[in-house]
Amino acid sequence: MNKNAARRTGTTANGRILIPSEVRAFRKKIYTYYRNHGRDLPWRKTRNPYHILVSEIMLQQTQVDRVLGKYDEFIKTFPDFPSLARASLRKLITVWQGMGYNRRALALRSLAQTLMNEYHGKLPSDPENLIELPGIGRYTAGAVAAFAFNQPVLFIDTNIRRVFIHAFLHGQENIKDEDIIPLIQQTLDVSHPRTWYNALMDYGAMLKREQANPNRRSAHYHRQSAFENSNRQIRGRILKVLVEESPLTRSQIAKKSGMDPDRVNQNLVDLTEEGFIRKQGKFFAL
Repeated sequence: MNKNAARRTGTTANGRILIPSEVRAFRKKIYTYYRNHGRDLPWRKTRNPYHILVSEIMLQQTQVDRVLGKYDEFIKTFPDFPSLARASLRKLITVWQGMGYNRRALALRSLAQTLMNEYHGKLPSDPENLIELPGIGRYTAGAVAAFAFNQPVLFIDTNIRRVFIHAFLHGQENIKDEDIIPLIQQTLDVSHPRTWYNALMDYGAMLKREQANPNRRSAHYHRQSAFENSNRQIRGRILKVLVEESPLTRSQIAKKSGMDPDRVNQNLVDLTEEGFIRKQGKFFAL
């Protein structure tokens, strides 16, 4: 196969070309599993782009069960872009508590403000426009385009990666996403991309539970760093303390959080610089 043909089919010159029967068998396996074991998730029951966007931002680096505990509360508190754009920092962090990675909450509010100011409060459907918005990377842009607007776009996440390594890349190591994307393109159900990607993700979640994780053979695989005594934990505790009571001094925050005072001090500096908290003399507040 020459390079021009490779471009037309979406494969690399050395990529795997799937024959139609392989594609049919693969789709049948994925859809059969999804029909019998698909997860019942609230953001799959809506076509509201705002609701779907919130779920995708929440799901970044966070387990589904954890998101389930916060999604409904967030939507009830901030039901649309205008209400989120107007949200106070205290209210936003209070509702986000327990999710971790609080930068996502700030980015989500900033995104809402951008949409209100520049897009008349309407979320664009084009991934290239979506990726320009705060907090949206390549994956999230593709996921929102597929799930909110049913567009047959190409994207990859950890569950999708796991499915294709398991199904088509037996015995290979150090697998790059550029080796997987052509397989995603060849098997994409362009008539039903929303359903197809949901099915892929559920099949990938099953593989993680029931088999040795195929993603360990990915060049992009890395273990998430331990949460206990991490800066993520310290930042979360500082914000929790200040949500409950503020303003407070450094020593008061360290005592109430139960964390090492030196590390609390450094994280207070970082949180102030990032706009999460305000410093007023010797006191800190949201």
